[in-house]
Amino acid sequence: MTEQVMAAIDGSQFSEGVCDYAAWASLALDAPLTFLHVVDNHPQTAEADLSGNIGLGSREHLLEELSHLDEQRAKVAQEQGRLMLKAAKERAVEDGVAEPGSRQRNGTLVETIAELEDEIRLLVVGKRGETAHQDSEHLGSNLERVVRSLHRPILMVPDAFKTPERVMIAFDGSKTTRKGVELLASSPLFKGIPCHVVIVGAETGDNRSQLDWALATLREAGHEAEGAIRAGDVEETLRAYKEEQDIDLVVMGAYGHSRIRQLLVGSTTTSVLRRATIPVLLLR
Repeated sequence: MTEQVMAAIDGSQFSEGVCDYAAWASLALDAPLTFLHVVDNHPQTAEADLSGNIGLGSREHLLEELSHLDEQRAKVAQEQGRLMLKAAKERAVEDGVAEPGSRQRNGTLVETIAELEDEIRLLVVGKRGETAHQDSEHLGSNLERVVRSLHRPILMVPDAFKTPERVMIAFDGSKTTRKGVELLASSPLFKGIPCHVVIVGAETGDNRSQLDWALATLREAGHEAEGAIRAGDVEETLRAYKEEQDIDLVVMGAYGHSRIRQLLVGSTTTSVLRRATIPVLLLR
């Protein structure tokens, strides 16, 4: 089974960004691209069931009508999904992908992604889904659940594409982030892109040796690489470094042994993801 770049699209404002970043990743990785649309027949924003408010005489008729409406809604949602998938494939072809594929499934995004996990090399998702509130710092609940359940790299993207020119990895010396450095060094996705390694913590001998290892690994693979050890709040420190160095893609490990561990099990990562205006690649 060929692992592929899988891009989850819906009717949200992020779908165009998802299409373009997925096409970029597919071309860089020389991996097939498949667009995925999941029709959730029980969305969280489902209309309230008002059947209990109607007199007994008309209740059965009302339930029949509601059932018919549900069927119609499902058909409309499927047709909308088919049109979105068609448009996404056309956009990917314009971006240079030869033969993008598409899949439409019924169910929930989290369950569908879990079923397809073995086929996924990289999952590309938007910051929010179409049912999410449009607050700029809102993070779709689907995304949070997908991040916690999927054991594949996840690229969370903004609504507009920009070719990454400088990448930063939040590094803490953990097994996951060491693998992240090795991935940065070897992946065609980052070929020729300068890499920055940031450790949030004290200037200790251990942190310095971890940083030296990371920089040496990247430089041996032919990357321009620089790094820093900075004390402070994890999120604020990473954000400040990102702005200073004009970083346009951040790589983070899902779990680590230091405060960065909180990034996907506590409030810090949710905050990082909420406020992200550039792509964030999450590693497991």
